[in-house]
Amino acid sequence: MTDAPSHAMTPGTALQEGERVIACFHPDRATYWRDHAWLAAGAMGLGMAILWAMGNPHVWTGAVGGLAAIVVRALYVASDELHARWDLTDRRLLGPQTRAVRLSEIATVRRLGSAVQVVTAAGDKHLVKYQADGAATRARIERAIAGGSA
Repeated sequence: MTDAPSHAMTPGTALQEGERVIACFHPDRATYWRDHAWLAAGAMGLGMAILWAMGNPHVWTGAVGGLAAIVVRALYVASDELHARWDLTDRRLLGPQTRAVRLSEIATVRRLGSAVQVVTAAGDKHLVKYQADGAATRARIERAIAGGSA
């Protein structure tokens, strides 16, 4: 694992001696596209509201612009976001590139939509994004923190 490129969206941190991976969290493609559909709907409404407030007679163009912006973003980042992987070990949560959080340092695990946010005691925040079942992902991490099996 140590020879992984620095831009890889998989964990690049080597396992410690005796450490074992107990769960892997991959993004869900359907959840990714559903989340972006909601973003597009919001961007379309916001674009139209801004144009209406400005007195623009072509309010509908706000919807086109909002949709186009989110579609371009979704297509541009899909190749990275849909290949991101987080590994939960019996000691740490290992994220894309070299992100590594000791389970003993995790202060809070919460759901944010389809993502699970992990907050350390030092205040560092990490997102395990686009989870099909965010509640199950959260529960697995919390069980590992408590010392149970994931």
